[in-house]
Amino acid sequence: MPQAARKIDDTPETPEAPRRDNRRPQLLDAAAQYFREQGYAAASMRDIAAAAGMKAGSMYYYFPSKADLLLAVHEEGIRRISDAVDAAVAAAEGPWAELQAAMTAHLNVLLDGGDYACVVIRELPKDPMGDEGAVRARLVPLRDAYEAGFARLVDALPLAPGASRRYLRLMVLGALNWSQTWYRSGGDTPADIAQSFVDLLRPLAAAEI
Repeated sequence: MPQAARKIDDTPETPEAPRRDNRRPQLLDAAAQYFREQGYAAASMRDIAAAAGMKAGSMYYYFPSKADLLLAVHEEGIRRISDAVDAAVAAAEGPWAELQAAMTAHLNVLLDGGDYACVVIRELPKDPMGDEGAVRARLVPLRDAYEAGFARLVDALPLAPGASRRYLRLMVLGALNWSQTWYRSGGDTPADIAQSFVDLLRPLAAAEI
């Protein structure tokens, strides 16, 4: 269950008044925890505000709706994963080494148990109708932008003629993202898993199609 709510700040606030502090990070942390544990539909804006030590009405200064809050959590989660992957790739040399470094960084973020990563991977409203459809339409481009980085890494690989780079990318990302389900602590490290994935891919990618 979400952690106990912090003391709520009852100081009167108006949209016109300057803020003494910025509660946005606290709101994002609380929202990531609630979205992870309860899901987007069940999470309450009032509960999230209380967990961040705010009155429910005050949080609308930062986020006009729950959809905006979920979008902001996704943006922060994807930023964290992207920064880790970019740094890892920059330190690697060669297309296979770069892909392996990206896979390792991706797994490190996903498997550390953080709320943001879990929300990014799992919390995408599936109902194409109504409000959830509108939320999904705003979230999909964020994921597409991140996955474009993996597309560039796969495009740089020396694959055999006719090999589908699109399906290779989808297979890699699917395997990485599914790791939250099958991974058990105390087993192989993210680096070990990424190395094994690349070892399996290299001979297949070089084979005649």
